[in-house]
Amino acid sequence: MATRKIVVIGSDTLRKKSKPVVDFDESLAKLLDDMKQTMIERNGVGIAAVQIGVLRRAVIIEIESGEYLEIVNPKIVKTKGKVKGAEGCLSVPNFFTDVERPKYVKIVAQDRNGQEFEFEAEDYIARCICHELDHLDGVLFVDLTDEGKTYKKQKGVE
Repeated sequence: MATRKIVVIGSDTLRKKSKPVVDFDESLAKLLDDMKQTMIERNGVGIAAVQIGVLRRAVIIEIESGEYLEIVNPKIVKTKGKVKGAEGCLSVPNFFTDVERPKYVKIVAQDRNGQEFEFEAEDYIARCICHELDHLDGVLFVDLTDEGKTYKKQKGVE
């Protein structure tokens, strides 16, 4: 495992749409391991591959202390409710703001071996999933609130 550099707001990479993973091989395993290591060392709770400069549809989220969910090629299939809560991001250092997200989310995805699975989450974990899946489509949490838009304008980033 290796710690990789985090791509930060202002980089064009963060605005690109990630491509599906097609090869479930050792390079994917290394990518997921490096993502996890990078996230842990930076005290994050979630990370998308694009945040380390790799445009692949892969995400890792800490769902409980020391328990991690690897999500490859995810699709949201159901959401319910709405709730507003604070978010931050490894790619947007030192900025936090409230973002409205679904209270409940259900996804279908693949694991590191290509096996399909479903996962349901509520509240905080649902928020984390939605936040990380947005990264795969080039969307940052600062795009979703007026405070975030003000932050981007002040920093001169898009």
